[in-house]
Amino acid sequence: MSKSRIIVIGSSNIDMVIRTDCFPKPGETILGGDFFMNQGGKGANQAVAAARLGGDVLFVSSVGNDIFGKMTLQSLQQEGVDVEYIRIDSGSPSGIAIITVDRNGENNIVVAPGANSTLSPTDIQRVEHLIEEGSFMLMQLEIPIQTVEYVVSKTINRGAKVILNPAPAQDLSQLLLSQIYLLTPNEEEASLLSGISVHDVSSAREAARNLTERGVQNVIITMGAKGALALYEGEYIYMEAQKVTALDTTAAGDVFNGALFVALNGGKSIREALKFAGQASAIAVTRLGAQSSSPYLDEIENRY
Repeated sequence: MSKSRIIVIGSSNIDMVIRTDCFPKPGETILGGDFFMNQGGKGANQAVAAARLGGDVLFVSSVGNDIFGKMTLQSLQQEGVDVEYIRIDSGSPSGIAIITVDRNGENNIVVAPGANSTLSPTDIQRVEHLIEEGSFMLMQLEIPIQTVEYVVSKTINRGAKVILNPAPAQDLSQLLLSQIYLLTPNEEEASLLSGISVHDVSSAREAARNLTERGVQNVIITMGAKGALALYEGEYIYMEAQKVTALDTTAAGDVFNGALFVALNGGKSIREALKFAGQASAIAVTRLGAQSSSPYLDEIENRY
């Protein structure tokens, strides 16, 4: 894979995870099983996934001046991620995510964003000089939308390409959508953005077409065990999911995005990139945790 600089801008959280047989109903208390705590946040997950897969990763984020923030910086450094441009916010706690995982590996997540919500356009100005023509930027929606919009505008001006993972799901402006090189929603996010209920490949094609008609250049809709559907440079490409037994789907989409980013940044074709990302996420769902589930490059090369 290419060693050209990869810039990921997004959130960083500490994940607190409880395994349980089933999710509680409103007002219900249930006894769970194992508890563990690890590094998470969509931005950090994608940065670590890219780093483990051979990317030279610079991560831009905001953490609190607390024990969780210190843990995050240390963990990212150990993963080989450049943390020079991570902001330490003395006035906000680090982001926290409470996650329950059921017996089928499905999850429910509630996030308290903390310092993630204070990452501002001013913080991004410090890395503008690193944006190169033809390069890729990867973002998600766990930071303020104003910051996302600012990054996109600066990236467009410099001839770079934005990959936006629109998670968690929210409405996006027509202007923002028209400036996105590659949008990577899951079924729920694609349904919200397109107004079309996405539940299979056929409806994914319809939603992808709708999003490109609204100005998005390229779309990849991830559908978990049903695979992924791309509308890339006017061509529909479907990739079946690898057959595995899922243990925990937390961060599967983040691993997919990180792997896709590395592959495209390294000059791979969209078909090669989809295959690579699918292989990485298939390994991730067989493991517990977010960043801890991300595979290394040699695992994919040896397994496939």
